[in-house]
Amino acid sequence: MAATRSTRSARPGGNAAAVIAVTALAPVSWGTTYAVTTEFLPPDRPLFTALMRALPAGLLLLALTRVLPRGIWWAKAAVLGALNIGAFFPLLFVAAYRLPGGMAAVVGSAGPLFVVGLSALLLGQRPEPRTLLTGLVAAFGVSLVVLKGAGALDPVGALAALASTAAMAAGTVLTKRWGRPEGVGPLALTGWQLTAGGLLIAPVAFLAEGAPPALDGRAAGGYLYLALANTAVAYWLWFRGIGRLTTTQAGFLGPLSPLTAAVVGWAALGQALTPVQVAGMVLAFGATLAAQLGGRPKPAQTYPAPGTGTAPRASRRWRSVAVRDAE
Repeated sequence: MAATRSTRSARPGGNAAAVIAVTALAPVSWGTTYAVTTEFLPPDRPLFTALMRALPAGLLLLALTRVLPRGIWWAKAAVLGALNIGAFFPLLFVAAYRLPGGMAAVVGSAGPLFVVGLSALLLGQRPEPRTLLTGLVAAFGVSLVVLKGAGALDPVGALAALASTAAMAAGTVLTKRWGRPEGVGPLALTGWQLTAGGLLIAPVAFLAEGAPPALDGRAAGGYLYLALANTAVAYWLWFRGIGRLTTTQAGFLGPLSPLTAAVVGWAALGQALTPVQVAGMVLAFGATLAAQLGGRPKPAQTYPAPGTGTAPRASRRWRSVAVRDAE
């Protein structure tokens, strides 16, 4: 038996377009986070907000799937949860609170370049000059959309933004590298990572920020949206897509997040969009589209577990009442 489930790359044609479009809903959803945070949530609680995004969603998915990791996958789930959730969420919110304007989004738009570099190191995929150029165009386009040029650059915020981008890129590449245990779907994998990440965030949040703040109905609704639509559903779509797309295709969907934030700000918050910003949106979206159409995905590989030829299966505890993941 293969050590991990082979990940399937999207193939040219309508099916590939559908996979890309569905996966793109994840960064589009994440693009609404800034508006929800500023309009609905209590201020200056980045770690508590990160915790409320991750842990409730993870526990919900664990209850739905009723599948636990087994063997080496306890460690893998912890590593992926730390990168994709436990480190990424707090660093993202710290950067958003400390950086002026859209600087955090500009740093985040370098994510595709991190993915390309890490894919070369961990997956042996040589970056093509066209891919690097596309990444630079995407980052430049996002900078035109969100960078206001006002305020001093906070070094802590800048480092947090850079670290969050690197963590998410590493998590994306390792998710592609390790695949999933045999018989485990993306919904269970998402639950493992959200729970692991949330458990890592919890003690740090309580030590750094103290007791949870009092929540009114507006804040409770905001956290409910973040936990369910913005996290549980969005990350399920994201990890499902990573298994079917190349790392380049998945990584280059990231710029859709700041573009969505700009559109939401214009449509819902009354923020103006200048011609330069519109031009930046066209550039960034064009680069994202070019990365999806740039070539045929390579056949997916199956990576053996270190030192073995067999797979560590997911725990069968609760399997009799399990909810099967959507494939």
